[in-house]
Amino acid sequence: MSEQLQLSAELRTDVGKGASRRLRRIANRVPAIVYGGTEEAPVPLTLNTNELNKAMQVETFYSQVLDLTIDGKKQPVVVRDVQRHPAAPRILHVDFYRVDMNKTLQVNIPLHFINEEDCVGVKTGGGIVNHILNEVQIEALPSAIPEFIEVDMLEVELGGQVHLSDLKMPTGVTLVAFGHDDDEDHDLNVASVNAPRAAVEEEAAESTDEAAPEADAPADAADSED
Repeated sequence: MSEQLQLSAELRTDVGKGASRRLRRIANRVPAIVYGGTEEAPVPLTLNTNELNKAMQVETFYSQVLDLTIDGKKQPVVVRDVQRHPAAPRILHVDFYRVDMNKTLQVNIPLHFINEEDCVGVKTGGGIVNHILNEVQIEALPSAIPEFIEVDMLEVELGGQVHLSDLKMPTGVTLVAFGHDDDEDHDLNVASVNAPRAAVEEEAAESTDEAAPEADAPADAADSED
């Protein structure tokens, strides 16, 4: 687990849509809220826009426990939701969830694909690696949450697949998908090695040509005479 990201926040007393717009436009701050945990009441906050944008550049911002300091008091949280402007590159609101370091937590963890260039299906079969999932949902104690899960493509042959059950999970980490009675139905495909589209289309065209019936030969001129 990497070093925890740090964020500072201030309590927000002026609430409402108008107040939120003023915060973003004039004060260069983003409205936020923290909820959950042993404290029942949600607490409205504001974040420094520049500090937030910098933290969001780090991949682990969305999956790891953050140290959120509110008026000098630090508490562990995770990001539950980020609301973005539909047409402009700015953040409208952030939801944080309080974390109990002694209780397991469910979070989405990014997948890192390795050995793609040396993949058997790529090097010997001319295939292309297709990423079907980019993240997985795991459950673990906050201190055991990994930064990412590796997907090793080295031994995958052309036409082969990697499923959730093929992933190597760190100690103390489980996949939420396998917490069901019908685990096989939740063993999703993570990645595959497919033939290039041009090769597939060429093969399909050849199959069509082979299946097409031969045209009748033209009748001899002699046969057409009375």
